Amino acid sequence: MSPKTLEQLLRQVRQGQVTVEQALQRLRSLPFEDLGFASLDHHRSLRQGFPEVVLCEGKTAAQVVAIARSFIKKGGPFLATRAEPAIARAIRRLDRRARYHADARIVAIAPPSQKRQGHVLVVTAGTADVPVAEEARVTAEVMGSHVERLYDVGVAGLHRLLVQKERLFDARVIIVAAGMDGVLPSVVGGLVGCPVIAVPTSRGYGASFGGLAALLTMLNSCAAGVGVMNIDNGFGAGCLAHRINMGSARSGKGETDEHGGTPKK
Repeated sequence: MSPKTLEQLLRQVRQGQVTVEQALQRLRSLPFEDLGFASLDHHRSLRQGFPEVVLCEGKTAAQVVAIARSFIKKGGPFLATRAEPAIARAIRRLDRRARYHADARIVAIAPPSQKRQGHVLVVTAGTADVPVAEEARVTAEVMGSHVERLYDVGVAGLHRLLVQKERLFDARVIIVAAGMDGVLPSVVGGLVGCPVIAVPTSRGYGASFGGLAALLTMLNSCAAGVGVMNIDNGFGAGCLAHRINMGSARSGKGETDEHGGTPKK
């Protein structure tokens, strides 16, 4: 929307020709910025609560930098996923606030003085699943969720998970990343009452078929309340967990203490 068009819309609101609700509806469906090789949706935050995220994989460094420059100019939070170190360095040259999370392969600019809310718990079966879990964690945190980690508690040593059951019970939503047989989300889903987001990872030996075995196990989970993301899709899990977490916060379910958890009664 051009400044002239925006000014016209605001005048219509002031004169009572357009209601505030109608104006918001128009703003939510504004045109995009055409870079020739990309169409940037600058108004996604109005519709969905968070700006468009840049997937670096498959793009050239020049394309990523051009897209990042345009988004960063808007001044809001910024997230670029699947970013290699060279791409991260190029984005940091645009804005020194940008932080590279190497394990997650994410470049992020979080809102200043952001107060994170709710309680998301990210769990992994093994250490090899950590990169996918970190992608989920950083995504949810930059979006505004309070996130805790519980790593390497897979079913090969189930006592490691059970001794942490109070942390499971305190969460509003749990992300579970697992490769190999992918059974951990079903175990967690059978213990807790909150939503569980299962993320199959591509970790495992030959018959795991690059995460397909874990994906099928999770899709066939006996536990209720388990949703399944695509293989290695930590970003998708973090985004969904944040929406569930914030929805729970808005509905007033589960007051949070100063650490973001649910206080004991």
